[in-house]
Amino acid sequence: IKLQSNIFNSKVCVVPGDKSISQRAIILASIAEGVSTIDNFLFAGDPISTLKALSKLGVKYTITTENLLLIEGVGLYGLKASDGTLDLGNSGTGMRLMAGLLAGQSFNSVLTGDESLSIRPMQRVVTPLEIMGANISSNNGCAPLTIKRRKGLLKAINYKLPVDSAQLESCLLLAALYADGASKIISKQSLRNHTLNLFNVFNLNYKVESLDSVYKEISINPTEKLTSAKIKIPGDISSAVFLIVACLISKNSKLKLLDVGINSTRTGAIDVLKLMGARINFENVREMNGEKVADILVASSSLVGVNIPTEYVLRVIDEIPIILIAASCAMGKTTVKGAKELRYKESDRITAMSKGLSTLGITVKEFSDGIEVEGGTLLGGCVDSYSDHRIAMSFVIASFAAKEDIIIKDCKNILTSFPSFLTEVKKLGACFVEEEDLIEV
Repeated sequence: IKLQSNIFNSKVCVVPGDKSISQRAIILASIAEGVSTIDNFLFAGDPISTLKALSKLGVKYTITTENLLLIEGVGLYGLKASDGTLDLGNSGTGMRLMAGLLAGQSFNSVLTGDESLSIRPMQRVVTPLEIMGANISSNNGCAPLTIKRRKGLLKAINYKLPVDSAQLESCLLLAALYADGASKIISKQSLRNHTLNLFNVFNLNYKVESLDSVYKEISINPTEKLTSAKIKIPGDISSAVFLIVACLISKNSKLKLLDVGINSTRTGAIDVLKLMGARINFENVREMNGEKVADILVASSSLVGVNIPTEYVLRVIDEIPIILIAASCAMGKTTVKGAKELRYKESDRITAMSKGLSTLGITVKEFSDGIEVEGGTLLGGCVDSYSDHRIAMSFVIASFAAKEDIIIKDCKNILTSFPSFLTEVKKLGACFVEEEDLIEV
């Protein structure tokens, strides 16, 4: 990656639709009655894998000339058996949510994924689904997941999440729609709440009770039907953070990002960057389908290292790789702990970032549940993204402060979440040489 300039003035960029919301929206639309319209759907690897899996289950969809996605819902009990396995590609969200959806169906299903997805932990969904009476098995706690047909309803469950996972919570919320009574799920208040917001859009009833300052209890009854909906998906804050950091670490630069979701369960990265001294502001704040949306204004900033508070970690878990790039350009040390979940993402993100930053001349200390980065000067070098889209994009953004060229290996999975990433980054001055799965920046 070579920069034409590390100065860009008053650039305006658009980030794609939110990946988490896109996946949840098409699943719920598929089991609703009638046609749902989804605007700003993320046409990227992960959501498309989920969409194709739903299509194999008998759900029809159309993409209009205006790029709207129309889903013809089949109703709560209208899904049909697939004539083959359901390949979720690289999508952990797709696999875990589909497991919840399919656990109560009257036909067999097999969920598979790519090499990376096939080593990610799935026992976290298998165990509670078995408690609900699902006949589900895994490959030593990983994919493929084999789900046998269920006669009758699942059993209602009263369950406290053993891991802080919005995907697990959403899996159980979907399974609870096929239960024989009211289910109760206890989870952290800080877990992203997109599924519950979409439940409102599709007219599903549930109740949330705050147990204390940390935990909440969700009560949900089985339902007779979901009503189709019109949904506009906000821009993905997780994607926006990459461009935000590019601006923060560049000289004399300003950036505006339009129509980005700022759900409070997803803005942990913004809070951490502000702690580091980032100049970030929201304007034109409004609501879209129960999600708060804004335009984000960013300006170059002198950053300082921080100890990321433990209570922020859950809200910033997906963005920690790009925050570590900001930390590399900050004065002093930045430390994150309590983030062991990073080791079970698309890659072991703690080790991936540690190795990559060390290659680029940054002093790094790795912990079992976190990492410490000492701000310094980013040099050039060849780093491996380990097929992880967030690792690849993070090191692309590192080029905005690097003194020499950076080569990033194994970058094809950028397409899983932010297919227009390279286009947007080029607007900001980056120049690429792409060769199959390798990017030189």
